[in-house]
Amino acid sequence: MAAPMLKDKGSLQFEDKWDSMRPTVLKLLRQEPVTRAEWQDLFWDVHSVCLWDDKGPGKVHKALQDDILEFIKQAQQRTLTHQDDTALLKAYIAEWRKFFTQCSYLPKPFGQLETSLAGKTVSSVQKKNSPEDSIVRKLMLDSWNQSIFSNIKQRLQDSAMKLVHSERMGEAFDSQLVIGVRESYVNLCSDPEDKLKIYKENFEAAYIEATEAFYKAQAPQYLADNGVQNYMKYADMKLKEEEQRAMRYLETRKGCDSVQKKSLHIGQIASQQFQLTECCVHVLVTAFKETILAECSVMIKRNETDKLLLMFQLLDRVPDGINPMLRDLEEHIKNQGLADMVAAAETITSDSEKYVEQLLSLFNIFSMLVKKAFSDDPRFLTSRDKAYKHVVNDTTVFRLELPSKQKGVAKTQPESKCPELLANYCDMLLRKTPLSKKLTSDEIDARLKDVLLVLKYVQNKDVFMRYHKAHLTRRLILDSSADSEKEENMVEWLREVGMPADYVNKLARMFQDIKVSEDLNSQFKEAIRDKGHGSIADCVNIKVLNAGAWARSSERVFVSLPMELEDYIPEVEEYYRKTHSGRKLQWHHLMSNGIITFKNKVGQYDLEVTTFQMAVLFSWNQRPLERIPLENLRLATELPDTELRRTLWSLVAFPKIKRQVLVYEPEAQSPKDFQEGTVFWVNQEFGLIKNGKLQKRGKINLIGRLQLSTERTREEDNEGIIQLRILRTQEAIVKIMKMRKRISNAQLQTELVEILKNMFIPSKKMIKEQIEWLIEHKYMRRDEDNINMFIYMA
Repeated sequence: MAAPMLKDKGSLQFEDKWDSMRPTVLKLLRQEPVTRAEWQDLFWDVHSVCLWDDKGPGKVHKALQDDILEFIKQAQQRTLTHQDDTALLKAYIAEWRKFFTQCSYLPKPFGQLETSLAGKTVSSVQKKNSPEDSIVRKLMLDSWNQSIFSNIKQRLQDSAMKLVHSERMGEAFDSQLVIGVRESYVNLCSDPEDKLKIYKENFEAAYIEATEAFYKAQAPQYLADNGVQNYMKYADMKLKEEEQRAMRYLETRKGCDSVQKKSLHIGQIASQQFQLTECCVHVLVTAFKETILAECSVMIKRNETDKLLLMFQLLDRVPDGINPMLRDLEEHIKNQGLADMVAAAETITSDSEKYVEQLLSLFNIFSMLVKKAFSDDPRFLTSRDKAYKHVVNDTTVFRLELPSKQKGVAKTQPESKCPELLANYCDMLLRKTPLSKKLTSDEIDARLKDVLLVLKYVQNKDVFMRYHKAHLTRRLILDSSADSEKEENMVEWLREVGMPADYVNKLARMFQDIKVSEDLNSQFKEAIRDKGHGSIADCVNIKVLNAGAWARSSERVFVSLPMELEDYIPEVEEYYRKTHSGRKLQWHHLMSNGIITFKNKVGQYDLEVTTFQMAVLFSWNQRPLERIPLENLRLATELPDTELRRTLWSLVAFPKIKRQVLVYEPEAQSPKDFQEGTVFWVNQEFGLIKNGKLQKRGKINLIGRLQLSTERTREEDNEGIIQLRILRTQEAIVKIMKMRKRISNAQLQTELVEILKNMFIPSKKMIKEQIEWLIEHKYMRRDEDNINMFIYMA
């Protein structure tokens, strides 16, 4: 009989207690004042009912649900009395906010109820459950959702979207109404896995749909009425407006309640913002991409940087949207660059300074375009570099032929003459010239850095290095450098921009040789003076150069030297053998030069001449008035015919002087036109003219731009470039094969170009030829099952 008595007691317990508990619960729902005693009694009564009877928790939950539903029904009735959209929103938001506030307070006294229903101890519930997991809170939110929100959410949503539409049309309204509706969508969801489920499926989806519909209706008409350029401003403005509007009306971290702030993932926020932005970009930009892009090439040609920047900012939001812009920029730089070079061809082909200035001017113009129009975006800088590289390496205006006489090697494709002209320009800056004299030290440094900038885009840098080295050789031998410190700085700068170490090291060695030669000269002159030959020693300087660093041709041109020099040479060789045993000297007279005194009836002049010029002029030393035919000069000088003709031409047709040293007959248009019967004689009227006045004394440089090499050595230089490329290609292929052991033809070519690109780009024909050569010489072989696969042979 004990159990039934407890059951009756429990039943009485709940009925008695709920009657005393219910007024406080209703006060909390209505947000009416509750005394401390009522608050504490509610805690105790819930605790008592839930612990004294097994069915107590269920009865409390059911009774609480009934009261909540009744309260919500009354709130719905109060809300639906309003027919106007704005009034309805205001009423709903007011009711919702009051109810939602109580969702945080009402569950607190029912902690024991939640413990009993969950079958856990109070302590474990407090440790593991957060306020948002409250059963009472879930009951309140689910009841509101099912009873009122589900019935009128479409009206609420439609009303909110109408208000947003009004704002887009420029009408004023209370934005808090839309925010309030959004908050109810966000906070109503009690699903712990996805707190924003109701919001995303309803409010956010409706907002994005309404936005898309609005601009689908507005954008085409605006474009038709105002044109592309005004439309871009409109689209940019609207995108920014929608981003700001989304910050107000779509869910963001700021908009979450304190509980949701802890659980809402950043990725959810980002994705919501992204979806709206993507929608706006689609209807405002992507839909009209082709129309907008049609204006791009015209804007680039007109240098309309502000409009291009706006276009870039818009189309960069579209997947692959800027690719056509990149192509338009490349085409413009190629076409404009080549057009400017062709237009200035008459000037720049004969003046390396003008050529480099033209290239730098183009680079600065294109760089400024990319900076202003595309904010130096790396993708546009890459397009600029690709197109500018095409301009620099173009062969339309300048063409350098590098013929190969090697058997079995195909004739090379014409290359740009740019590297040669860059080397010439460096020579003008580093040599004693009117240009280097009028520039300050800092200006020369700046221009040399500009050359290195252009050099970065030169495809065949080995050609530049070959010519730069030839000019450096000339400057060091002729002592014509404007500043030795700058010469050495230039070598280090070449190292810094990635020139191969073996090239740069040879240049550095050349400076060392010159310094060593200076010391050797001093010691030798002292030794000669001791023998009583001081006069000739004071007039002659010997440069002893390392053949490996200077890499001159092995060809030695014989020439009959003046007697004083012929007698001096054995003494130099004897002294050098004593001080450096085991070393052999080879005399390169074609690289030598000197100063001779020229006298005639006009005056006395010092002439700076090459050794070949000196040998020719000394033919008249004992017979100054005689006319000597070409054949006799050949016998007297013992020079090869080609070099003799070239040397004579420099003495009868030197471009910088009005009165030539030698005169001749009959007339000739070039050195090749000299006949065996052509006679030459010393011009007794020769003199130096300055400012229209004949000078009786002076110094004249007749070396001019004569190369310190023969026609044959120039051919060998070109052949040397090709031969070195062949060796470099072979070396790189072997290096790759040794590392990879097995590699496909395509991969081999890719890696080979990557290795060699800092010096030159090997042609496919050259690569094929060298692969065949290496296969033939057993460095590698083809796979028997796949001819496009190569295998390394140790």
